[in-house]
Amino acid sequence: MRTKTFAAAALLAAASLTLTACGSGDDGDKPVAVVSEESGSDKAATVLDKPFEKPDLVLTDTQGKKYDLRKETAGKPTLIYFGYTHCPDVCPLTMNNIAVAKKQLPKAEQDELRVVFVTTDPKRDTSAELGKWLKGIDSRFVGLTGDFATIQAGARTLGISIEPTRKDKNGKLISEHGTQVIAFSPKTDGGYVLYGEDADVDDYTKDLPKIIKGENP
Repeated sequence: MRTKTFAAAALLAAASLTLTACGSGDDGDKPVAVVSEESGSDKAATVLDKPFEKPDLVLTDTQGKKYDLRKETAGKPTLIYFGYTHCPDVCPLTMNNIAVAKKQLPKAEQDELRVVFVTTDPKRDTSAELGKWLKGIDSRFVGLTGDFATIQAGARTLGISIEPTRKDKNGKLISEHGTQVIAFSPKTDGGYVLYGEDADVDDYTKDLPKIIKGENP
């Protein structure tokens, strides 16, 4: 796949300027914190010239147990996404795209891959709620919840902006969050590839075999 290269610092700056509610009213069909795309671009993957450091997050998994993100995913190809289970569009689509692509991999590579979904709506997304939601997508995906401020700070280190859950003009609870998927290398544990919400099943299917080896897609 053809890719573009961006400085991580530039992505951090851009992400803070492009935050939209996921599935909220009139803004629901606009990109949400997609900082890797250009008008008319068909390139899903953005290779960063300076990888992100993996967030130092210790949260709670779907079994109610402590999950140290850095420790549990060390040396493993890892995809990290911040979203919420009540999202009507981007979140389930993104996770399902990754799940479908993952199933195309040999079993050994499926076992190596870590896909981590960190909630941006921890008050509603309890461990049980996350487990139930992810079971319908891929039971091997890791779901994490915890203190919102801790989650927000971890997301910020990846240039992903998230805001506390609020009510829209119709009284519906929504969570504003960036929709980037960050891929981390098993060789360096650095987040070196970024995907926007336009990445589809074919993009992940083509790229995952290389990501699992720590290569550029």
